[in-house]
Amino acid sequence: MKFWKMNGAGNDFIIINNIEEQLPEACFSTLAKTLCERHLSIGADGLMVVDKPRQGGDYRMLFYNSDGSMGEMCGNGARCICRYGYENGLAGEVQIVETTAGIVTGQRMTERLYRVRLNDPSVVKLDLPLEVDGKTWIGSYVELGNPGIPHAVVAVEDLKNYPERALFDLGCKLRYHPAFPKGANVNFYEITGPDRVYERTYERGVEDFTYACGTGTGSLVTVLTRQGKVSGHDVHVTMTGGELIIDIHKNGDGEDLLLTGSTNIVAKGEVTDEELAI
Repeated sequence: MKFWKMNGAGNDFIIINNIEEQLPEACFSTLAKTLCERHLSIGADGLMVVDKPRQGGDYRMLFYNSDGSMGEMCGNGARCICRYGYENGLAGEVQIVETTAGIVTGQRMTERLYRVRLNDPSVVKLDLPLEVDGKTWIGSYVELGNPGIPHAVVAVEDLKNYPERALFDLGCKLRYHPAFPKGANVNFYEITGPDRVYERTYERGVEDFTYACGTGTGSLVTVLTRQGKVSGHDVHVTMTGGELIIDIHKNGDGEDLLLTGSTNIVAKGEVTDEELAI
């Protein structure tokens, strides 16, 4: 079984082309849990499976978190898979990708720079009081797509210097907060300048902080734009793994939520994991 390993701003993924491999979909959860284990296998935040399109797109993208749970979509993953699709002849410089959360359009900007139009926000709730251990935090909630990818957005003063263990515990508790019926990815942020933001994301399914989160960054900028804290144009968001850029463009009565960032092909090879039984 052939694989690619890629990352976008440090958010790393294993990609399998199931148009060629023709594996049963029932095995993908186990495949993700096995291959994404960093100490025992290849290691990654998630597994992406390229499969035949069903809705007129160029191909279908299935995304699985490292714990084997299926995700609705992944923004950085979509950017990486668009490069994979282009370099493997599955699509041209503009791509139509079918995801569980809906259609995502991708565009090749340069050899490594890719942009995707994220799923539209289907739910936006601003300024929610969130009580954790007797302290009330003010956060917001966004779902991108339908079914929506759930994201919480919470401001943390001096985020870069916030104690790591305390931030982890807060992220874990907010991830399961009763205000978020589907659970949520938790995006902590601090505004560092005009249209400049620092972000840390605790991701469900990984159950830890990741180096970046594309849909989380899109959700964050959606909230901050509606609150008037950023312009919504050329907003630079810095995370552990690098920088992502968000643009919100008016499109008739709606908006295009655009995510741009670099991609990196880390490795190409063959899976030989002897613990894997498909």
